[in-house]
Amino acid sequence: MQYSLEQHRNDDIISLDPRMPMAPASIEQAGLDPSFLLRLASKCAAEQDTTTASHLAERMKLPKVIVNILIKELVKLAYLEARGLAGEDVRSDVRYALSMKGFEYAHAASRQCQYVGPAPVSLDAFCRQIDLQSIHSERVTSERLTESLDGLVLSDALVEKLGPALNSGRSILLYGPPGNGKTSIAERTSHLFRQTIWVPYAIEVGGHVISFYDEAVHHPVSEAGTESRPKGDQRWIECRRPVIKTGGELTLDQLDLTFNAGPNVYEAPIHLKASGGVFIIDDFGRQQVAPQALINRWIVPLERGYDFLTLHTGKKFKVPFDELVVFSTNIAPKDLSDEAGLRRLKYKIFVNTPSRDEYIRIFRSYASSTGLVVRDPDLNLFYDRKYKGDVLASCYHPKYLLDFVDSYCEFNSIDRIASLDMLERAWEGVFTSE
Repeated sequence: MQYSLEQHRNDDIISLDPRMPMAPASIEQAGLDPSFLLRLASKCAAEQDTTTASHLAERMKLPKVIVNILIKELVKLAYLEARGLAGEDVRSDVRYALSMKGFEYAHAASRQCQYVGPAPVSLDAFCRQIDLQSIHSERVTSERLTESLDGLVLSDALVEKLGPALNSGRSILLYGPPGNGKTSIAERTSHLFRQTIWVPYAIEVGGHVISFYDEAVHHPVSEAGTESRPKGDQRWIECRRPVIKTGGELTLDQLDLTFNAGPNVYEAPIHLKASGGVFIIDDFGRQQVAPQALINRWIVPLERGYDFLTLHTGKKFKVPFDELVVFSTNIAPKDLSDEAGLRRLKYKIFVNTPSRDEYIRIFRSYASSTGLVVRDPDLNLFYDRKYKGDVLASCYHPKYLLDFVDSYCEFNSIDRIASLDMLERAWEGVFTSE
């Protein structure tokens, strides 16, 4: 059964998604050590002069019943002191303030770890949730693929190869001459998947906090959707499946935990943040690290579906590797890796230069979108003159040529017509002769 964002919005009565993490009813169900939660609560309380159970519950994203237990324990330890009601209503929350002893406790907790915010989820809970919302559980249909590729001019043979590869949720290598839509195809995967997933603010491993939620890559669903799930664990945010793209800046260090020694908090690596989504490596082979080294780093994740990360203490732990990995390159596969390495890339799809008919369609489509007039006889003659011998057409050529024409016409205040003469002028201004 599929669970999509459209379902959540269209149902008159929203039923609970069985994949949704449920709010813990006790500290044990929260999956965290009580001492960890006490330290976190004290740091949250230290953010302002007084606090209430409601404020701490919102700050820590924990049910009020658990927060009340933490407050009771902090009061018992003389770390918190009651300061009366927060309002005139007798049903108002009690205000609490840290005692001197409590401030010392909070400062000691901060020296150990400066993380303050939503309570992390346990590593076990994270692994279970990734399995529940695996990208392999969502089927890509032919109709959805066609819809996601709308606007791109691709051959039927290429689309037929893309469908099974994208539906597999495995690794894909898109290769071929530059400028023919490999990156555009990879980026369109963001339109393929409709399910929402749950992303934690942070993960706890052996008492250490790993920051996970990233506003740059995780896009929450509407607030109305989240408010309709009051029984959900608020430490998780319902998001669309992430699509992360990296290029020549990718290094092996980015595939490991980043330890911030000052606050003593870790940052999750980019491929872990892509869990349940798509990870695109653009310009594969142009990275500072050799492509063979990158493939070697991912032999286990690509083959077995899990990866190992290491804390600065030396402790290793296993995390799921559940994402569609798309490599895009204009380098010949044989120059990227040996046969053993290429075997790890399950689907290899050649994205060729456009045929004459495809080139003409791309040209007309872009001209129409920019309001430029193109006459068929001029366009056909231009194609015959320029694309012969070793000169191959490319999907990006129409845009570059027409952008030149558009700018030239605007500067010279002349009619916006891509005539044969104008296209010849654009060719000389855009492309080099060598």
